[in-house]
Amino acid sequence: MSKTIERRTFIKSGVAASIALSTAPAILQGKDDRKVKLGIIGIGGRGTGMLKTTMRLPNVSVTAVCDTFPRNLKAAQDLVEKTQGERPDGYGDHELSYLDLLERDDLDGVVICTPWELHIPMTIAAMKAGKYAATEVGPASSVDECWELVNTYEETRVPCMLLENYCYFRYNMAVLNMIRQGLFGELIHCTCGYGHDLRERIVLGKGTGPTAKGEGDYRSTHNEHRNGELYPTHGFGPIAQCLNIQRGNRIQHLTSTASKSRGLSQWSKDNLDSSHKRRNIRWNQGDIVTTTLKCFNGETVVMTFDTRLPRPMSFMYQVQGTAGMWMQDGDSSSKEKSVIYLDGKSPKHQWEPFGPFQEKYEHPLWKSYLHEAETAGHGGTDFLELREFVACIRNQSLPPIDAYDAAAWMAIAPLSEASISTGSAPIAFPDFTDGAWMTNKPIFGLT
Repeated sequence: MSKTIERRTFIKSGVAASIALSTAPAILQGKDDRKVKLGIIGIGGRGTGMLKTTMRLPNVSVTAVCDTFPRNLKAAQDLVEKTQGERPDGYGDHELSYLDLLERDDLDGVVICTPWELHIPMTIAAMKAGKYAATEVGPASSVDECWELVNTYEETRVPCMLLENYCYFRYNMAVLNMIRQGLFGELIHCTCGYGHDLRERIVLGKGTGPTAKGEGDYRSTHNEHRNGELYPTHGFGPIAQCLNIQRGNRIQHLTSTASKSRGLSQWSKDNLDSSHKRRNIRWNQGDIVTTTLKCFNGETVVMTFDTRLPRPMSFMYQVQGTAGMWMQDGDSSSKEKSVIYLDGKSPKHQWEPFGPFQEKYEHPLWKSYLHEAETAGHGGTDFLELREFVACIRNQSLPPIDAYDAAAWMAIAPLSEASISTGSAPIAFPDFTDGAWMTNKPIFGLT
């Protein structure tokens, strides 16, 4: 039986209409004074940053932390105790310790900052435990686990949120604001990607987990054994909002092509001793992966994944419509590389700096929280996404980047692998909404 049929049968049965009160988040049961109590799962480099940002949110307390690396766990507990005055309970005796954390009846939600392959399984476990879940980004391991994520949400009706902070960059939200006001006309084509020199990180690892730097980490493993668009959501997330993916539009199919793999091997030869055990790894991942997406409404999107060659950082954003286009070839700090051209308004055939347009069309969310956000991580985006996650818990509302978004954006990875393995053949894209995309309305950036 197909996944779609299973879901239709399930929804029709009405079993998915609500969640049992006994498994609902504590805040929904009226057990506290509206303070949101969170648990953090995974306290490495990224998890520590998110922990610090979480504790900056008003009326939020971190009551439990989980990490299987004792040094990380203790550092997290010390940080929370120093900041909040109370030491959180710690979990980490074994690889399934996060399940013990999820059994607590005093947690309203969890923030998941673990290695890529654990994001979806842990999010599913959190929803089954009745806890709102916010998960960090990464690639799905399979399309099947994306379906399981969606099916679990429809069974439990416990929301989850994908923490795609790139959707919250000021320039991305300003561009989205302009699109919604019609300044680019009808959108035709977009580009995006992830260009970042991560050769040393991929070969040797970051050194925040149970293995010391030099032993590799989860990124190393994925690059050694997979070959596809392995980090799709940073690039595609903001573009998906511009194109109303899952809400009036959807991805119809994709094709992916991978270049040969040379960058990591060359870096290893140039930087590691001949006796180093990571010097002669056979890397499966191609250096450059190019993925083309075709949307149901006719738009095209070209994604580029480029982390294994020397280069400056770039997200390769471009939005092009019948009335103009915007382009940024740099990271979030490269304002001088962000340009715009509006037909009939810009000097003919000449780019204009985007800075004045960003100020003029500043998104209302940034206008409201500019001061608080600017002093937080990743240019304020971490603050904004965690603030929205907590607001969803407090208001018993759905997140702006939900289970359907997470499934579609993260599924690009295994679908691109399938295309590459079949000679860049077109791969049909699953409809995780079971047709609801046709009537769903945009929600991101509207609250």
